[in-house]
Amino acid sequence: MRLRAEFTTEPFHGEGEPPAHVTAALDAVQAAGLEAEFGPFGTSVTGDEDTMYDALPAVLRAAIDNGATRITLQVERPDA
Repeated sequence: MRLRAEFTTEPFHGEGEPPAHVTAALDAVQAAGLEAEFGPFGTSVTGDEDTMYDALPAVLRAAIDNGATRITLQVERPDA
């Protein structure tokens, strides 16, 4: 089964380079071997369920450890 996750980390920052909590979460996605669609208001990633189940806790930890104060996460089955 495939899963799709979308997440947003806060606090938001205006223009310029993304803050550390954003880049750390993106790095965690990439370290799991997944490709992300990175945008100004969030990141989305799709992968098989086992990879996603392993990657998402690492994404949350990376964001919090690097200054995120809130993470909004949605996970869906795109084939359902």
